[in-house]
Amino acid sequence: MTIFLRKFISILIGSFFIAVGINFFLVPSELLDGGAIGIGLISHYVTGVQVGLVIILINIPIFIFSWFYNRSFFYNSLHGMLFSSFMIDLFYPLHAIGEQFNIPIVFAILGGITVGLGIGCMLWFNTSVGGTDLLGLMFARHRNLNPGVIIFMIDFLIVSIGSMIISDGSIFLSCLTVTCVGITTSLVSARKQEEQ
Repeated sequence: MTIFLRKFISILIGSFFIAVGINFFLVPSELLDGGAIGIGLISHYVTGVQVGLVIILINIPIFIFSWFYNRSFFYNSLHGMLFSSFMIDLFYPLHAIGEQFNIPIVFAILGGITVGLGIGCMLWFNTSVGGTDLLGLMFARHRNLNPGVIIFMIDFLIVSIGSMIISDGSIFLSCLTVTCVGITTSLVSARKQEEQ
């Protein structure tokens, strides 16, 4: 029961950080992140569709894959993905407040750190927002690697592709965001591994 409660709290706190990071910092400056979040942001900037909804849609084939190949990750991450997607869309009105204070380079750094804290908090209890983070987590655990580093590499690929599609976005600032996400996630994950 204690483990369940701790996992629930980590999902709650992690989802809060992710939702604030995306809506308050990234959306006002049209910044990108990697993974399912990055794909959700690209879709939002191009079509206006909600980020959380896109994350859920992207996760359907990934969760089908994890059901067959690693059910523990399926069970551990399903609730994290659903709750964080809901929180992202619930907190969307924060973008209007963020637009009042928008300083792109500052928002790139703070957004990356905030999202990284959220992802790291969820990884602490082996849950995630799913998507490429889930694939990175499965691969990292299988190879005994730091999941933050694997997610970091996938994120750069998505940001590079997204920057070609989003003409108003800055590839430098988006890469800065991904760097801050990756470093923060890695630091939180590394601390957990040290305690083990």
